[in-house]
Amino acid sequence: MLIKGKRVIRDEKVEVINPYNDQVIDALGMSESKDISDAIGIAEQGFKILKEMPAGKRAQILEQTSWIIRQRREDFSRAIALESGKTINEARGEVDRAVNTMKLSALAAMKLTGETVRFDLTGESNKMGFYLRVPLGIVCAITPFNFPLNLSCHKIGPAIAAGNAIIHKPATKTPVSGVMLAEALIEAGLPVEGIAVLVGPGSAIGMALVKHPTVKKISFTGSLDVGETITANCGMKRVTMELGSNSAVVAFKDAPIEIVAKKVRRGGYTLAGQVCISIQRVYVEHEVANDFLAALLAEVKQIKYGDQLLEETEMGPMIDHDSLKKAQLFCEDAIKHGGKIITGGRREGNVFIPTIIADVSENSLVIQEEAFAPIVAVNKFRTTDEAIQKVNNTKYGLQAGVFTSDITKALACAREIDAGGLLINEMPTFRVDNMPYGGTKGSGLGREGPDFAIKEMTEEKLIIFDQI
Repeated sequence: MLIKGKRVIRDEKVEVINPYNDQVIDALGMSESKDISDAIGIAEQGFKILKEMPAGKRAQILEQTSWIIRQRREDFSRAIALESGKTINEARGEVDRAVNTMKLSALAAMKLTGETVRFDLTGESNKMGFYLRVPLGIVCAITPFNFPLNLSCHKIGPAIAAGNAIIHKPATKTPVSGVMLAEALIEAGLPVEGIAVLVGPGSAIGMALVKHPTVKKISFTGSLDVGETITANCGMKRVTMELGSNSAVVAFKDAPIEIVAKKVRRGGYTLAGQVCISIQRVYVEHEVANDFLAALLAEVKQIKYGDQLLEETEMGPMIDHDSLKKAQLFCEDAIKHGGKIITGGRREGNVFIPTIIADVSENSLVIQEEAFAPIVAVNKFRTTDEAIQKVNNTKYGLQAGVFTSDITKALACAREIDAGGLLINEMPTFRVDNMPYGGTKGSGLGREGPDFAIKEMTEEKLIIFDQI
């Protein structure tokens, strides 16, 4: 926990556990109800400072924070790997992205503008006007365990760029890198009143922030269930919800099967499948389905899994034992629904072995729900319409990928697949930090990416002059 630039010590602590071996790696003070009211009162002061701060100064702070993160790359990487279970190389990749996200946020601060408004569209008028984009006030950022640094930057960077104050509630399992980020921001020149980090369970700390009338914006990344609970309780607030998915790939028979298999290896098993846009479903045209399954099996068998701190490890552990049990349940349910486990389907210590399931019913959990595990289901299709129908037949719609050299098929999928992002000849797990990122249906509301998030963290203020 961090308030007014200092870590706060409490008798009751949140223990941070290494998911690979269940060892305690750190302990942070657990936030109390008084800390919530204190943090909000301080953030009100911070908002008064930040909204008056020149945009160039806010951009300078964010740019300097980016530099600090880059200088401490290994410190941040080790903290992320230890608390989240992602491999040390995955953690380094996240730190590099966070460096870029803060730079993009600095640019967003400089580019934020309004527009003029015409009043002579229906006749002569002496009026002239324009609107400004002004900050909302206090932004509450609630972030997940799987990208504890970069997804925090995606919320905190644009909020500060716009002139808001931030209260950050990181995932209870991964609070260390969030506190480190706040300390870097303050070192870079952010007023200590501008950010607080509260640590504790979402049901208590997070919900109190969600309901508090002084908080003007909730930016949340997490599950659909929690997102629905937040929107039902937040009242008249702006919300951005980046929720779950079970992202699909469609591979037509004209696609390069070996390349698609390599893409699915990366997109389905990175961070042990615990990514919102992780590939969970693959639909392959029936003529090449067996060839694809053989190619994917050969790729998946090469994945080195185990201790996330070893340089050669490609896939680390799952975040906790409940997640391991859920992955096992999905596999058992798939078998009950006619699916065949091609490889994996079980845990080894705290690692769930990379798993492929073939020919599973479209009513199974692994097709309809979010596994958030290293599990990929491979099913067949015969027509373009059938593939589109199967991709769309879930409550989620974050990103999907289509592999084909036929422009007609590609465009049909682009028009008809209901998702926030449709990638042609690329895996749906692809994301760069400047693109508009978000979903449809149960996958969320709003868009992230600093240029897009900053607009959702401001409101238009109209100013009109009349000639008298």
